[in-house]
Amino acid sequence: MRRTARHIALILPLFVALSACGSSEPEKPGGVTQDEARALDAAAEMLDKRELPDLPEATTPQAGPSDQAGPAPSAS
Repeated sequence: MRRTARHIALILPLFVALSACGSSEPEKPGGVTQDEARALDAAAEMLDKRELPDLPEATTPQAGPSDQAGPAPSAS
């Protein structure tokens, strides 16, 4: 009986400490707190305002007559 009381006395403060770890802020879907959501919004705004360099136009090489004939024969 003493052993059980001792275990309860050791475990009870652990539960009290864990219950104090809860957040007072309501969480958004996905488990993000309000502070984290504000930080993410600020980071997204910074990225949106950033100027991107001009990218060159995408070009594809044109197939010439030598490309359509297949590989060159080997000199064996």
